Amino acid sequence: MNITERFLNDEQDPKAVEKVLGKLSDMLVSGEELLYLAVQKKPAVNLLPDCIVVSNKRIFYCEPANFGITMNFKDISWKSIKEVSFKEELFGSKFICVPQHGENIITEYIPKVQARKLYQAAYEQLEAFKEQQRNAELEERRAAGQQQQSQQPLVITEVPVQESIPEPEPVVYIPAPEPTPEPEDETTLKLRKLKTLYDKQLITQEEYEAKKASILADL
Repeated sequence: MNITERFLNDEQDPKAVEKVLGKLSDMLVSGEELLYLAVQKKPAVNLLPDCIVVSNKRIFYCEPANFGITMNFKDISWKSIKEVSFKEELFGSKFICVPQHGENIITEYIPKVQARKLYQAAYEQLEAFKEQQRNAELEERRAAGQQQQSQQPLVITEVPVQESIPEPEPVVYIPAPEPTPEPEDETTLKLRKLKTLYDKQLITQEEYEAKKASILADL
């Protein structure tokens, strides 16, 4: 299978694919690999479709110019991309690229199957790049922390030897005797019993008040 046939699995326009790949082959850098190619399909006339190509290093936007005689190429690296998305519509889908700075790049009339696979390829490469960036930042922080730690002077603090202090003898606490309650007098006992009878409802309130006044009158 040649390189052109690799990108014809989802009904891409063969002529557009061949023309784009012929131009891109001279633009790839060392270690760069093309992963997916989507071709625009306009609902009416589709003579000069735009193409979007995802590689492991960037996204290419390929637009025919001068009635198809020439082609304009615009690329954006994963470092400059914030996120990618797509939106299915009545006629195909919109593929949306959100850069870190500037306006969104929107390409319409991408066939739905191609838009899904285009988004999948772009999303995976963008997430792989972000993960690589996070790992690189962690390594830089770790290296900076180790370097800073190695540059700090070693400080040796002498601890003075303390003389041994004899332990104090244990103190024995003797609890104070509990106070012996004084016996209640006869009047208090009578009042307490009277109150108990009233609380148990064995006498009425009038009887309670009368008896109480009688006991207090004997004082």
